[in-house]
Amino acid sequence: MSQKVLMKGNEALSEAALMAGCRHYFGYPITPQNEIAAYMSKRMPQIGGVYLQAESEVAAINMVLGASAAGVRTMTTSSSPGVSLKSEGLSYLAGSDLPAVVANIQRCGPGLGGIRPSQADYFLATRSAGHGDFHMIVLAPNSIQEIIDLTYTAYDLADKYRVTSMILADGMLGQMMEPGILTDRSSEASKYEKPWALTTTKGKRERNIITSLFLEPEELEMLNLKRFERYAEIEKNEARHEEYRTDDAEVVIVAYGISARVARNAVDAAREKGMKVGLVRPITVWPFPKKPLAKLAETAKKFITVEMSMGQMIEDVQLAISCKRPVIPCNRTGGMVPDPELVLSAIERSFE
Repeated sequence: MSQKVLMKGNEALSEAALMAGCRHYFGYPITPQNEIAAYMSKRMPQIGGVYLQAESEVAAINMVLGASAAGVRTMTTSSSPGVSLKSEGLSYLAGSDLPAVVANIQRCGPGLGGIRPSQADYFLATRSAGHGDFHMIVLAPNSIQEIIDLTYTAYDLADKYRVTSMILADGMLGQMMEPGILTDRSSEASKYEKPWALTTTKGKRERNIITSLFLEPEELEMLNLKRFERYAEIEKNEARHEEYRTDDAEVVIVAYGISARVARNAVDAAREKGMKVGLVRPITVWPFPKKPLAKLAETAKKFITVEMSMGQMIEDVQLAISCKRPVIPCNRTGGMVPDPELVLSAIERSFE
């Protein structure tokens, strides 16, 4: 059953999680994601779920670990400083091979920074979510509909690969309203068997043990190697992107999230002026869509990255194209949002 709704991004993410079968939410208030916790506090009791405002972000992520270990779909959400506090728990989830969904509605930093939108948690999500060798799947929506759709995807991929999926949005996407279609997907959660879960044995099997502590180095090395085999499979099968007007592009813009919407307008404006420009929008920023960028580097002359940060994604673009072409940053930071005129100006300079 589907329904068309007009919702704020934070609320759409919440309802999509419920429709994906999430019945256990643990959070702690921080702007600009507070609507998620408020929405969950109302909806969870209505559907027999569990809503709990933890005493801290650290407590919330560890509650997620416990719920996931029991085999249920669970979620926590926060904004940038709060996700930093969850980093130890994210590492414990990875070390325990547990599926979970975490949403980061980014705000500007470092430190307390401000409550305006940002994309400066790119490194946190793709490089340094916590200590040790591990990755999360990181999904970057750019519309309310995609927030809904990628929330469903986040749960499916988390269960499929036994990893954490992070929805990496920003304060603007969390607060803006757009129409979207919600579809009940809760019945699909049961298709992922979880024989490892900490459920009652009923005398029919050996008890399960879930831990991230392995004191024998040979054992831990073997586990890490197996995890990275899984990560390689994710990189091979789950990298997602969208291309726009790239067939003959001499300059290729790379942008994700809300910045990609701005960049798309700039591409159209540049095309009207006769400039051959295209856009690649990563939908997964881990795994990063390396192959399409590498292919475009064979014909394009330059790349431009558009971000609400000091230019964190630029490194992944350079790596994807093996530094064969110049990569030019076009960015705003501190809570400022790039506009189409700024991006168009960067495009015009790239053709000089």
